[in-house]
Amino acid sequence: MLKALFVYGVLGVLLFPAKCDQISVCVEDDGDLRVDCRIKPKPNKIDSYEFSWSSGTKETLINTNVSGSAAESQFRDKSDVVELEPHGFRMTLRGFTNTLPHNTTYMCKISGVNANIIVEADHLVPCSAVSVFLKISCSWIVCLLLFCYHTQS
Repeated sequence: MLKALFVYGVLGVLLFPAKCDQISVCVEDDGDLRVDCRIKPKPNKIDSYEFSWSSGTKETLINTNVSGSAAESQFRDKSDVVELEPHGFRMTLRGFTNTLPHNTTYMCKISGVNANIIVEADHLVPCSAVSVFLKISCSWIVCLLLFCYHTQS
C-alpha cells in the first residue's frame, strides 16, 4: 500500500503541471459540431471571442462578437455561442456536414488569446462524456482515478 501511494504520488507530481487542452471539437448526436474554447480571460477586459476554421491557406470566420468583424454569411444563422463556467465559450454549428478536407484546423480566440487544434475529418469524436474525457489531456486526473481505484481494492 505504501509503495503504491509513493508511486502514485510521484506520478501525480510529475503529471500535475500538465494542462487540459484549451480547445476541443466534437460532433453531437444530432450532427451539430461543438467547439469548446476554455481560455481563461484576462482580468478587467470585456470577453471577446472568435471561432473559425482553416484548411490550407483559407481561414473562415464562423462566429464572433468582435466589433468590426463579421462571420461568413453561410454561418450567421447556423451558429450559436454560449459562455461556459468557470470560463470560456462553446460554439455550436447546426447542420454540420463533414465536407471539410482531410485536415482542418479549428481555432478560437478569447480576448486576444488564441488556441487551435488540427482534426482529421475521419477522427471527429462524438460528444459523449467518455470520448470528451479521453480527448482532454488531463493526465493528472487519470492518475488520481487510478489512485482512488487502487486504494478501494
